[in-house]
Amino acid sequence: MTVDEPSGTKPTDSDGIAASGALDRIVDTARTYAQASTAENTNKAYAADWKHFARWCRLKGTQPLPPSPEMIGLYLTDLAAPEGKTPALSVSTIDRRLSGLAWNYAQRGFTLDRKDRHIAAILAGIKRTHARPPVQKEAILPGDIRAMVSTLPHDLRGLRDRAILLLGYAGGLRRSEIVSLDVGKDDTLDSGGWIEILDDGAVLTLNAKTGWREVEIGRGSSDQTCPVHALEQWLHFAKIDFGPVFVRTSRDGKRALDTRLNDKHVARLIKATALKSGIRAELPEAERLALFSGHSLRAGHASAEMTRRDRFRINLTKAAGL
Repeated sequence: MTVDEPSGTKPTDSDGIAASGALDRIVDTARTYAQASTAENTNKAYAADWKHFARWCRLKGTQPLPPSPEMIGLYLTDLAAPEGKTPALSVSTIDRRLSGLAWNYAQRGFTLDRKDRHIAAILAGIKRTHARPPVQKEAILPGDIRAMVSTLPHDLRGLRDRAILLLGYAGGLRRSEIVSLDVGKDDTLDSGGWIEILDDGAVLTLNAKTGWREVEIGRGSSDQTCPVHALEQWLHFAKIDFGPVFVRTSRDGKRALDTRLNDKHVARLIKATALKSGIRAELPEAERLALFSGHSLRAGHASAEMTRRDRFRINLTKAAGL
């Protein structure tokens, strides 16, 4: 508002979209959609990337805006070969940092050209000098998952972890998909999907990267390895009929709490049970642990996505060896 502008006068369209009261709601909604275009964990990582880069720029006496390919090239160099006792970052982390910067610049109305020679040449040199062959994560086989499940106790926490392993394996689910499940549709704001338990099995509706999809989980050959039975047991004894499916338990393991599990729990669970079950026992412990991750549950087979009109016409759970 200028000094000559009468009180109560609204800015005109020429003052920009952000100043238009009629567009405030649409602007807020558009911002929400933009944030939802990437996973929550990715958004947090990108925010941390920008914070680190902005601090680096301040220490070097420069500014992060507007984007300077030469300065970003120097930043990548410093990440790969830092001075002093600061540890060097891996090539994959540096590449991710660059993606984070590109995303942050885009949110601020700038374009970062990753193909600019000041960036591309340095990144190529870093990869050629420091890159190591990626460790291939081991796919979990039917015999493996049965052995892993057998190591779990039969208390409340064991019931939960058994359902996580069997459901994730039978559905070929990502660890984030497992922990984001709710009992019903629209139970919580942070839901990534919900479950429907039927006579023949369970149907999971998931909010995947490519949109909503349904995954069917048939009942297994026996209660010991049936993912649907394991899920039913957990929900029953944990007294869960609303909200997150997989939650933390009390320290004594006798009560289910309200807090949704973090997806890191799935990765830790896979490593711990794989180690305890004796899978790949011929290898040193460190190598065995490196072989398994949250991806291992879905590495052995494709997801049981429903592309058929008739549900459970083929029982993919039994076909997967459960």
